[in-house]
Amino acid sequence: MSAVILNLAPITQLTREQFYALCQANPDVALERTAKGELIIVSPVGGVGGSQGADLITDLSIWNRQMQMGKVFSSSTIFSLPNGGDRSPDAAWVSLERWNELTPAQQQGFPPLCPDFVIELRSPSDRLRPLQEKMQEYLANGLRLGWLIDPQGRQVEIYRPQQTVEGVSLPTSLLGEDVLPNFTLHLE
Repeated sequence: MSAVILNLAPITQLTREQFYALCQANPDVALERTAKGELIIVSPVGGVGGSQGADLITDLSIWNRQMQMGKVFSSSTIFSLPNGGDRSPDAAWVSLERWNELTPAQQQGFPPLCPDFVIELRSPSDRLRPLQEKMQEYLANGLRLGWLIDPQGRQVEIYRPQQTVEGVSLPTSLLGEDVLPNFTLHLE
């Protein structure tokens, strides 16, 4: 089952505060909100996707513990993007400098920023186009590097500001470039 998108415009427009309250009142439901105010109910992933996602976060976290350059976040973290959307990437990283600019209250809630780096992992139930649009939304909000990993299509799309999306076939190794120096992710 793919994500369910609810257009709430005919009856209400959720504010950021109302969306946060809705998420807190329904902790067992994974929700996102588009900049247009649409509510997205995100489907859970199966065993293979959950294991793949855990491996990605583990590799990113090991690198980050060695480098101590930022904070790593799981798919349970929602970021309040500058455009008004509230999005949750499968894995994310924010530089320590940007993280430390937030107040403790901002760090505790949905951080009001776009991550420097994100990974989106396409699960079998995900349609590719909405994930590509989500990656473009991250770029428009300040993303410095993003990887859309599509195991079904056996490819990775690499997103960088003001550049054409680069497609790479699997298996491959991805480099963190200047955003995540010395980080290499090996994908099979």
